[in-house]
Amino acid sequence: MMIRTSPLALLACVLPVSLTSADAAELEPKADDHIALVGNALAEGLQHHNEWEALLHQRFADRELVVRNLAFPGDEPFTRIRTRDFGSPDDHLTHVEADVILYFFGYNESFAGEEGLEDFKSDMTRLVEETKTKNYSGDGAPRIVLVSPIAFEVTGEPHLPTGKAHNQRLEMYTDGLKAVAEATDVGFVDLFRPTLRLFEQSDERLTKNGAYLNAAGYAALAPILQEGLFGEGGPSEPNPAVIAELNDKNFHWWHRYRAVNGYSIWGPRGNAGSDGTYNNRDVMNRELAILDQMSANRDERVWAVASGESVPDEVDDSDTLPFLNPKSNVGGDDDPNRKRGKLGSLEYSSAQVQLETFDLAPGYKVELVASEEQFPELANPVALNFDDKGRLWVAVMPSYPHWKPKTELDDKLLILEDDDGDGKTDRCVTFAGGLHQPTGFEFGMGGVYVAQQPDILFLKDTDGDDHIDVSREFTEGGKDVRVRQISGLGTADSHHGIAAFEWGPGGNLYFQEGTFKMSQVEDPYGLDRLSEAGIWRYNPRTEAVDVHTSFAFANPWGHVFDKWGQEFIGDASPGENYWGTPISGRIEWPQKHPGGSQMNRVVKEMKLDPNRPYPPFFKKRIRPSAGIELISSRHFPEDVQGDYLVTNVIGDRALLHYDMQEDGTGFTATERPMLISGGDGNFRPIDMQFAPDGSLYIVDWHNALIGHLQHNLRDPNRDKSHGRVWRVTYPDRPLVKAPKIDGEPIPALLDLLKAPELRTRYMARRQLAARDSAEVLAAVDVWLNALDPKDENFTHHGLEALWQYQTHQKVNESLLKELLNADDYHARAAAVRVLSFWLDEVDAPLDLLAPRIADEHPRVQAEALRALSYMEGDEALELALGVLESNEDPDTFLNYTLEETLRALE
Repeated sequence: MMIRTSPLALLACVLPVSLTSADAAELEPKADDHIALVGNALAEGLQHHNEWEALLHQRFADRELVVRNLAFPGDEPFTRIRTRDFGSPDDHLTHVEADVILYFFGYNESFAGEEGLEDFKSDMTRLVEETKTKNYSGDGAPRIVLVSPIAFEVTGEPHLPTGKAHNQRLEMYTDGLKAVAEATDVGFVDLFRPTLRLFEQSDERLTKNGAYLNAAGYAALAPILQEGLFGEGGPSEPNPAVIAELNDKNFHWWHRYRAVNGYSIWGPRGNAGSDGTYNNRDVMNRELAILDQMSANRDERVWAVASGESVPDEVDDSDTLPFLNPKSNVGGDDDPNRKRGKLGSLEYSSAQVQLETFDLAPGYKVELVASEEQFPELANPVALNFDDKGRLWVAVMPSYPHWKPKTELDDKLLILEDDDGDGKTDRCVTFAGGLHQPTGFEFGMGGVYVAQQPDILFLKDTDGDDHIDVSREFTEGGKDVRVRQISGLGTADSHHGIAAFEWGPGGNLYFQEGTFKMSQVEDPYGLDRLSEAGIWRYNPRTEAVDVHTSFAFANPWGHVFDKWGQEFIGDASPGENYWGTPISGRIEWPQKHPGGSQMNRVVKEMKLDPNRPYPPFFKKRIRPSAGIELISSRHFPEDVQGDYLVTNVIGDRALLHYDMQEDGTGFTATERPMLISGGDGNFRPIDMQFAPDGSLYIVDWHNALIGHLQHNLRDPNRDKSHGRVWRVTYPDRPLVKAPKIDGEPIPALLDLLKAPELRTRYMARRQLAARDSAEVLAAVDVWLNALDPKDENFTHHGLEALWQYQTHQKVNESLLKELLNADDYHARAAAVRVLSFWLDEVDAPLDLLAPRIADEHPRVQAEALRALSYMEGDEALELALGVLESNEDPDTFLNYTLEETLRALE
């Protein structure tokens, strides 16, 4: 039997070999020193895993040291993108009065390889020399330590990098940092070599994906970093009581430094929300000051506990500044929001009274699923989804629009249990409390991904009790899992996402964020940046996080894929809707695909190229919107199948209904009568989804006030107690028999890929994605060979099989070629999209794309052009121009795709 060695136990043998007193930075903290951490994701994580800081305070308990973490994922020496008016690095180092700065750089830069090493060393030298000229604390120039990247862990997982090339680069950049430190006479800590040995000797997995430490990894790093900074000595174990105090201190500092709604605090919208006395900036900057004071109060408790003293159970925050409490700007005949139809009623109706106000299209019925009257937890619901057991889940965020210091942070993910199957909630179960602004969520890989700006959490209930503690990150075997799976997303505006989680048919998870946001996301393959809105794509097997669409949306809040994998995107604030193919080709940051409601502002602020704008696929009548959905349910009438639904939260307060039509390269839509509209002014339908039984569920935010700009973030009339869920049925048609998904055998799940309903196939794919790849693909081969070529859906079934190969990261070139040459252009277009993900893995990709550039259908050509944008070279450029040989006058969508592909290739 293998004897597993813990990371901390390994340090006894690792440290003497990898670190000596001569290797250490020999930093000697002075009394009252303020230590600032600056750099990338490695540094940022040290405030979520407080073992290192605990060892620091225990070692120097009499020094009363102050630590403030200023790191952001993706930060590089001179490229650190932030929300407008966030402040410069010097501003924040001055604010924290930095005496000591620990610079963590080298991981992201290492992807430039040997070619980029000298530029990196030059940048670091410049950074150090410039820092030496500053006086942030008032006591002279700061002392500086350069901290190297850690090694890349060899995980053995087949779809993650082996780490060999990574570690060659990381060693090179570690040595480069050391050379800079010696040349500039500053401290240096080599984390690369100790962690390389640690990873080699530990049987326990210490990283999430090879590149980024998990909870156990940060615990193991703590003594390595301590000895690297200060030399031998110091405590061998962090005190749990000190860690507990640091968790609280860093929680408050996190919400101060990484505050959501930055664009409404220090940005231009800080001037909004005035009651005639206070605007957003006044009110929220006071709260930031209070958080500074609360962090300082917790510093004192840390020092006391580290010194062995006892502290009261409750923190005394009575010495902080008072809050600024604005008056409401709601009410009166002259209320501008009332005149514009944005304001609901401050006199909230009961759910039963509201039910009687709905207008429905002929033949439809609406009924209440749940309300705050039965379940007080259902306050400010923002997103819904159905798990693989068919249960309804809802995310609620009463902390919206901004968590207030000194109050409990307790946004939730709820399970609304329907025990008797009558469409009404019988029990409300809190799966996860203590969340922060969970604007979206999606199930997958045995757990659930949850938005929590600037992170996406992955939560997994391993003991089956339908509950998880989210207070800290933990991954211990046999316990529930809570991991910061993705970090570095923007926090400029809480109602601009992260939202609209949706699995693509090929196994990637897509999610959206809105304008004002500046995001930097690290992964095992490098760094991606996204400025001012777009769509991200995450592959849970490879752990790749990529920008899928960089486009000047205002606030994208909807994303759906049709039967053939064509994608549609809803942009909430302007109420526009877009076909996704032409705007999802390759484009390099900071450029964006031209178009979108924010294009003029973004082009001006970011000094971008103002190319031809991209049109929505139909003309809107009213704004704003939120969630979108395609009608695909045998419970609904035949003549509405494939139609497009859009929620409208102001004005009509309705589900807008559009007849979708194909139109040349792309699509168009014609408005039909609204499916449901609300006479109650507080009806705010924000999300919707077809249930496993074919009925349609709607989340009702149910609030008189809506939006950030119209009212102060602390307007006292912002409601934090109401929320409803509604269900729309068509009584003249039977409900769909809900499929069995959870725990079903793989062959049964594959047969569900033949179901007519999009959501049934979606859930089956989601479940198959979480299963063992070898078992799934072996079953797919059997299933594929048993298909009847005479079946009218034979080609589509083959496409579902191809998507399984894509999901499980195995190229099936023969099946791909078969579908690239299918009779149905829908299948050819879909196969080209799959090929775009396999360009580096198939033989002669240009030869596969050439016939599709000459395809008889322009949508296939558009997909082929999009795929070419991810290639390089004159041959790809010439092939792209070949589309003009069969299209002398391409339509708007095809021409846009061609221009953007040429832009990427030139």
